[in-house]
Amino acid sequence: MINHPLDPENRHLYHAAIESSELLNVYSGNVNLDDNGEAVVVLPEWFEAINRDFRYQLTSVGGFAPVYIAAKVTNNRFRIAGGQPGLEVSWQVTGARSDPYMRQHPFEAERDKPASERGYFLQSESYGQPEEKGIERLRRPDTMQQPKLEQLKIDSPKGINK
Repeated sequence: MINHPLDPENRHLYHAAIESSELLNVYSGNVNLDDNGEAVVVLPEWFEAINRDFRYQLTSVGGFAPVYIAAKVTNNRFRIAGGQPGLEVSWQVTGARSDPYMRQHPFEAERDKPASERGYFLQSESYGQPEEKGIERLRRPDTMQQPKLEQLKIDSPKGINK
């Protein structure tokens, strides 16, 4: 969630996440080429306000076509050309996120753990380590005092819980 780039005082903008070592936004769709073998793709009005460094992918559907980007993104739209009239083209545009918050707080894919968390794991069992080596246990020591139910092997007195 970020402040909406065109109305930051009154609205939020939500995006789902695709994991990457870069902070990217991905947009996609399908268009049919017009009588000239072209199509204009109109992106959301806020597209250029939060993205830069665009990357394009095109795939012709139903036949081979040398489709290409005839005009890069300008005014939240781009143009595809190179195919037969009526041909369907799937498109994808990826942009590096560049809203005001990200410009002030650049994304760092690799970061050192704080000294207090070194030697501990986000998913300790995945690395063959005991649960006690999990960062959550480190952050919340009260959970370390609570053994798992399956670890409690206390025999109940005769006549109780039978």
